Amino acid sequence: MGLRIEKPGLLTTVQDTGRLGHQKEGVLVSGAMDAMALRMGNLLVGNHENSASLEMTLLGPTITFTQSHLISITGADLSPKINGEAIPLWRPVLVKAGAILTFGTPIQGTRSYLNIAGGLKVEPVLGSASTYLKAGFGGWQGKVLQAGIELDCNELSTHMFPFVKSLENGLGKEAFYATSWRPSPDLLPAYEPNPIIRAVRGPEYDWFSLESKDTFWQTSFQLTAASDRMGYQLEGEKLELQKVLEMLSTAVTFGTVQVPSSGNPIVLMADHQTTGGYPRIAQVITADYSKLAQVVPGRQIQFQEVTLEEAQFLYLKQEQNLERLKQTLSLKFTT
Repeated sequence: MGLRIEKPGLLTTVQDTGRLGHQKEGVLVSGAMDAMALRMGNLLVGNHENSASLEMTLLGPTITFTQSHLISITGADLSPKINGEAIPLWRPVLVKAGAILTFGTPIQGTRSYLNIAGGLKVEPVLGSASTYLKAGFGGWQGKVLQAGIELDCNELSTHMFPFVKSLENGLGKEAFYATSWRPSPDLLPAYEPNPIIRAVRGPEYDWFSLESKDTFWQTSFQLTAASDRMGYQLEGEKLELQKVLEMLSTAVTFGTVQVPSSGNPIVLMADHQTTGGYPRIAQVITADYSKLAQVVPGRQIQFQEVTLEEAQFLYLKQEQNLERLKQTLSLKFTT
């Protein structure tokens, strides 16, 4: 064993970067809402970036480590503590067997990730460990984690032995030991309480009235409490079509902004359906998925239009930052 769930928190599930390649069969991608936080968290403990981790939402769980583990906590700051002592985010932390991880008041963001060296040991379904709750598969039996569940972890990679040994030297009698270093802030996702989210025009953008186009880009929308992993429900000034039009269901993805007949936009998230029948006014750019995933219900989102070329540039820059982190960590773990 590796982890025992003592209290489940609000919504704790096993996730990786998603179940790709099966949308044509109607199977959702799912995966981490803030995939960049999960990817970076895995790299910080020497894992492949797609390894299975825990996604914890707003009110985190209470977890006992039944074995010593190298961990990292990334994404939202939900006030993590081990045996009552605050632990830092975005860095490797060696935790002793028997230590208890708890979470307190959310300080920033919505979703935090617990990444374990070796990764959680769960049976993949269609090539992914991600939990798809509505269909009841993936992760831990397709379910939200409950009190009493014990999760196995994979063995530590041999290339991490020297690094872990160096941390053991600083551990002493304490329950955990964190490295003194962390990735440069310019490599990390930039979370904001009321973010500006960049987007390109959607395929049905020109179906909307001129006033609604201006409203979409120039006003803010509030994230409602009805939002979930499937989609963000927004409220603001109503958006209208130039005239009543019918459309066939067509492909959608993470970040697609649809506008149903209510006039309130919906932004599709990790558990989005594979097709949708509402006009797509915009598409959030990939580089802003992390900011979007961490918005707390009640906060405001404002969209900013960018070109496709700008979106591609920002995506490539984000991936280059991840490569920089990989190279830096490779040196840290081998010296």
